[in-house]
Amino acid sequence: MKDNKKVIYWLLTGCFLIFVMVVVGGITRLTHSGLSISNYKLISGTIPPMNATEWEEAFELYKQYPEYQKLNNHFTLQDFKDIYFWEWLHRVIGRFIGVVFFIPFLYFLLKKQLTKPTIKKSIILLCMGAFQGFLGWYMVKSGLVDRPDVSHYRLAAHLTTAFITFAYTFWVALDLMFPNKKEVNLKFRNLIRVGLAILLLQIIYGAFVAGLDAGFIHNHWPMMSEGKFMHQTVYIEQEPLLMNFIEGKSGVQFVHRTLAYIVVIFIIVIWQKSKKLKLSTYQTKGINTLLVVLAIQFLLGVFTILLQVPVWLGVAHQVGAFFLLSAMTFTLHRFTK
Repeated sequence: MKDNKKVIYWLLTGCFLIFVMVVVGGITRLTHSGLSISNYKLISGTIPPMNATEWEEAFELYKQYPEYQKLNNHFTLQDFKDIYFWEWLHRVIGRFIGVVFFIPFLYFLLKKQLTKPTIKKSIILLCMGAFQGFLGWYMVKSGLVDRPDVSHYRLAAHLTTAFITFAYTFWVALDLMFPNKKEVNLKFRNLIRVGLAILLLQIIYGAFVAGLDAGFIHNHWPMMSEGKFMHQTVYIEQEPLLMNFIEGKSGVQFVHRTLAYIVVIFIIVIWQKSKKLKLSTYQTKGINTLLVVLAIQFLLGVFTILLQVPVWLGVAHQVGAFFLLSAMTFTLHRFTK
């Protein structure tokens, strides 16, 4: 731990900034701010409009695209400024994360404070960060053509990549924090791996729900509609039938709810099976944290649906997914290395 202290702090700082990025990204999505900046300028785009003329130019550019023409043609300049702020902040944080990752990496590299495995992992992280930035712009472009909304597939790719980048950064930091290897229970480790895969699938479907605004329908629980079981409620919106579960609002929410129960069952199974094992302190803490965060996240999901996705609760639910992934990553690491 002592030898790698600075590197660990660097990686954990990156984790925190990715977390902030995801929170601001959630606010950007829920306030429908993501298409307010319709161009991409890596350096000059860091500075927002600074005077009345520049604001008018930015507003005129916004008016050329579908979101204004089909949805927001009633917007005043002040309305535009409100949504511009969140998208601008989201992009600035993204650039800042790039600087925070790249410059210290060069410093540690020149000072020879990184082992060869850590250098390789750090290069992977830098590539993941660059790819995440590309996906962000690729997502925005999908909402500038003919429909005033981004592709939910591209949104899911953008959000899921952010979660995976965070998890991998956290994993690299944990490798340095816990350098000693131990005997691994392969069967139990593989069980947690499957749990992590299911959780990632659930995160993807959470992004689908966000991208399709599917949380604004079926605002009942435990039934999707009052007095009806879930399978009786799903609307047939697409042909063939399968498309309802990846492109239909009703079908996507059905899958997201179903996966939530599967995640709950899987983590409870992990917890029960762990009681038969001799656990270290950190293994016990990981599993206990997993249970607590799971309970909070499930409740957040229920209230988000019941209250029809208020911004603060939608963001809290996304944050809950972030902490659940963190707990799952930590637990898997403690049963792997």
